Amino acid sequence: MAASLPEAAALLGIEPAGIVKTLVVKRSDDTFLFALVPGDRSISWPKLRAVVGVNKLQLPDPQRALEATGYERGTIVPIGSSQDWPVYADEQIAGRRIAMGAGAHGYSLFVEADDLIAAYGATVADISQPAG
Repeated sequence: MAASLPEAAALLGIEPAGIVKTLVVKRSDDTFLFALVPGDRSISWPKLRAVVGVNKLQLPDPQRALEATGYERGTIVPIGSSQDWPVYADEQIAGRRIAMGAGAHGYSLFVEADDLIAAYGATVADISQPAG
C-alpha cells in the first residue's frame, strides 16, 4: 500500500508542500501537458485553463495516463518521460528544493525546482488552490 502524502512527507523529513505532484493533463485535442503542484495544494482548473489558453482540460484515466507517459499514477515525472510535453509549474514551488516521483512506487527524487523549471522551459504561474 502506498503511503499517504502526509506519511510520505514525514518519511522524507519534509513538509507536504515540499512534495510536488506531477499530473499529466489531457487537452481536448488529445495532447498532454505536465502540471507540477505542491503536495498540500490541488490544481485550480480555471487558473490552469487560463494559463494554457484552452477551454477544456482533464485528468486522463489511470490506464490512459500510463499509456501516455510510461508511468503509473503516483510515479509520473517529466524526467525520463517518453514524451516531451509542455510543463506548467505552480509558482509556489519556485526557489525550493522539492521531492517528486521517481518513476516507480516507493521512490522519490530530490531536485532544485528552479533547475527543473529551467531544464524543461516550464511556464511558472499560479495554477493551484488549497487542497480541500
